[in-house]
Amino acid sequence: MADIQEKPQQTNGEAISSPVIEEHMSARQYVMTRIPTLVPPMRPAPNPFKALAMLNTQQWLFFLVAFLGWTIDAIDFFLVSLTTEDLATSFKTSVTNITWGITLVLMLRSVGAIIFGIASDRYGRKWPFVVNLVLFIILELGAGFCQTYQQFLACRALFGIAMGGLYGNAAATALEDCPSEARGIVSGLLQQGYAFGYLLATAFARGLVDTTSHGWRPLYWFAACLPVLVIVFRLCLPETNTFIRRQAMREQVSGGVAKSFVEEGKVALKRHWLLLVYLVLLMTGFNFMSHGSQDLYPTMLEAQFNFSPNAVTVTQVVANLGALTGGTLCGWASQIFGRRFSIIAISIVGGALLYPYTFVENHSVMAAAFFEQFMVQGAWGVIPIHLMELSPGPIRTFVVGTAYQLGNLVSSASSTIESTIGERFPLPPTKTEPHRYAYGKVICIFMGCVFAYTILITLVGPEHLGREFDAEHDSDLAEVAAHRGLANHGDDTSDSEKGAAKL
Repeated sequence: MADIQEKPQQTNGEAISSPVIEEHMSARQYVMTRIPTLVPPMRPAPNPFKALAMLNTQQWLFFLVAFLGWTIDAIDFFLVSLTTEDLATSFKTSVTNITWGITLVLMLRSVGAIIFGIASDRYGRKWPFVVNLVLFIILELGAGFCQTYQQFLACRALFGIAMGGLYGNAAATALEDCPSEARGIVSGLLQQGYAFGYLLATAFARGLVDTTSHGWRPLYWFAACLPVLVIVFRLCLPETNTFIRRQAMREQVSGGVAKSFVEEGKVALKRHWLLLVYLVLLMTGFNFMSHGSQDLYPTMLEAQFNFSPNAVTVTQVVANLGALTGGTLCGWASQIFGRRFSIIAISIVGGALLYPYTFVENHSVMAAAFFEQFMVQGAWGVIPIHLMELSPGPIRTFVVGTAYQLGNLVSSASSTIESTIGERFPLPPTKTEPHRYAYGKVICIFMGCVFAYTILITLVGPEHLGREFDAEHDSDLAEVAAHRGLANHGDDTSDSEKGAAKL
């Protein structure tokens, strides 16, 4: 049993936080370690290009298929926000009613994260990923053929379940076989699939909406075709090596794979339930950070700053380019400075940039938008690998996806909160905008609170930088093996002793 326990990693003579050590700390001891463990470990890390060169062909393919899946998730999510007025006209309803399609997606994503997370941890990363994307095709086509508002709402609600299942699986596919030294930059690149998806969705919308007699529908039909390519890609790839080894371990445990998985889940939930609560709180802050800085920003540019639609689009593109750059570089930097230190430092700089981001009323605000989203998505670039390293091995996909989506659910009211508060600060009307509000002031204050919360919740949380993902280092699986023993043994050694020794 001792051979499998997760030991503290060593870097430059300093021990990095270990889940086993933290489990045996008192609350007071844990609190006393929060500042000392924040000191950057200064791990030696190759430059970004050398780090990426460490991936072999199969690891590159795993990353690429996960990135494309996450990008398609983003495209499908943003289609509604890019076509709200067209949908409202087509279904003879209000824009507010159409936005319920966005809200329902956010509300039901957690259901998908639970269902597909459990399936991915039990049956592997490959087939739940494929099923997820098949549902994308069916539901996107269905949305494109909807004739009533109620039909559209039903499609989007089901889409929420499908979308919720992809994040945890994509993170596991891209990262669990990744070389330890390259995890940071691969995490940053993976997360930016969402920003890349937004850029593609914007381009597709401009090219396909209202260019035929079918109005907005060709955009949805086209989007339904994209997952086909990724499905074929994923079918050509095997299961991840890390999951294959875990399944081999489970097969050795008395009772078989299914019983082993169920007991592993029970052990993990019993031992790590407080960590799961923490991860939801952490992801609540991060989702408030992204939604709070992005959702109402185009409205602020157009209504408060009087930007033209083209200027708004250019500003959004510049901001997303900043996001792509920041997520990649900051993810890589977290490999050197640590996950928690990187998130806190980036959040402090992001908070300092809030004033120019929300109060510069000319086109120079594009520079502020670039660097603000550099910081916001820079912090996000650390998240995939941070969640993977914190999550218990037996239910890693479930935990990563569910924590992310529950945080998303809590933060889904960000734009509503900001717009409601913004109405308390009216501005003089103009000919084009009779109802104007000081949204910049509200976004600035709201985001200041969000950054402060994110810094605090990151400071008090754990960090398992460099944690091994393989089954041999999984103490939860070791406990199950020690309790149930191994199947098909032929000597007098007890089940529990043989199970622990074998693992």
